[in-house]
Amino acid sequence: MNVGMHANPDITAVAALDEPARRRLYDYVCAQPDPVGRDEASEALGIPRQTAAFHLDKLADAGLLTIEFARRGGRSGPGAGRPSKFYRRSDHPITVQLPERSYELAGQLLAQAVDDAEATGRSPRESLNARAAELGRSVGAATDPTDAGILAALARCGYEPRTEDTDIVLGNCPFHALAQQHTALVCGMNLGLVEGLLDGAQCTSRRARLAPHERYCCVRIEPTQLK
Repeated sequence: MNVGMHANPDITAVAALDEPARRRLYDYVCAQPDPVGRDEASEALGIPRQTAAFHLDKLADAGLLTIEFARRGGRSGPGAGRPSKFYRRSDHPITVQLPERSYELAGQLLAQAVDDAEATGRSPRESLNARAAELGRSVGAATDPTDAGILAALARCGYEPRTEDTDIVLGNCPFHALAQQHTALVCGMNLGLVEGLLDGAQCTSRRARLAPHERYCCVRIEPTQLK
């Protein structure tokens, strides 16, 4: 689950390394102390410069490398020529977990909750649930209140939602390992997040409740008006 709640781009980045030449280029650039130019990479790997340039740019497009422009030898002024492209490893960490896990997000929410608790005197758990609901509302604000919209938003959050009779169940808990050891705390956080999402989307036809199940996340979303 990303804070921005978009599909995880890290999967695309990892997929980019499946091409053998591209992986060799990435490993080479990462091993160098300074940014690497196309000519240097081509010579080091024994591949055509055009091929090296193509794969280096693909790695940059995937977020694995960062591009810098500089003139060779530090030359400047008239006659120095156009700046050349150089590549270095991106500072963005790449993490892929299947099913999706969002432990960094949980850490951010917990840290914010501790700060809030110290500032307001509320309990850390109450502060955590409030922070989770606030995040959920920010996601819900851009969500269509229909079932299709809610399902899509929950999927972007990593919950793997599906319908079961009239309910929406969540096939994955993005905080699974934490939930195993701190069940009540994490389930409350999940409930706050989903309730916030429904509230932010102004979805009045459904409500979230805790319904622990060994195969699902602890939150279940049911129709507001039950027959």
